[in-house]
Amino acid sequence: MFAAVTPSDGAVDDLEAFLAVRREAGAFRWATAEQFHVTLAFLADVPERCLDDLEERLGRAAAKRHPFPARLAGGGAFPNAARARVLWCGLELDDDGRVELDRMATGARAAASKAGIEVDGQRFRPHVTVARLGRPAEVSSWVRLLDAYAGPTWPVDRIDLVASYLGEGPRRRPRYETVASFPLAAHPA
Repeated sequence: MFAAVTPSDGAVDDLEAFLAVRREAGAFRWATAEQFHVTLAFLADVPERCLDDLEERLGRAAAKRHPFPARLAGGGAFPNAARARVLWCGLELDDDGRVELDRMATGARAAASKAGIEVDGQRFRPHVTVARLGRPAEVSSWVRLLDAYAGPTWPVDRIDLVASYLGEGPRRRPRYETVASFPLAAHPA
C-alpha cells in the first residue's frame, strides 16, 4: 500500500497526451495513466489488523492540512540522468504548497508508524514516475524533454490510501485500487 496525492483527471490526461506520442522512442516500461501519483508514504506490508487504525490516523493527518495548487512540470531521473533506473515528472508548487506537501508526507508517515506499520525511510522527493528502466541507462535527452513539460494547475485536496496488487495490471504491471480518500481541511488553520 501507499499514501499518495493523485493528480486530477485533467492533469493526468495532459501528461498522458504529452507522453503518448513519445513512448515508442523509448524502450522503457512506461507507467500507465492510472498509475500516475505522488507517493507520500510507501507501506510495504500493512497487516489487516492495522488498517482501521491507519485509516483513522491518515484522516486526522489530512484534516491538519489545507488544499493548495500544484502542477506536473519538469522532470528528472533516479538516481541520475547518466545511470537512470526511473524517469519522472516533477511537481511545481508555490512556497505554501511545498510546505503543505512536505507536512502531508510527514503526517502520512507518522500515521502509518503510529498504526504499527513499517514505513520506507527514504527521503521524500515529490515526483510522478513515468517510466522504469530494466538496467541503468543514460537519459539526458528524456530529462530535457520532460523539463519542457508543464501541465495544467490542479488542486491538491486529499490524501489517497492505495492498495497495490503486483502483477495484476496490464502487461503484469501493478494494479492500483484506492482504498480510502481523506480530504484536506477546507481552510488553512
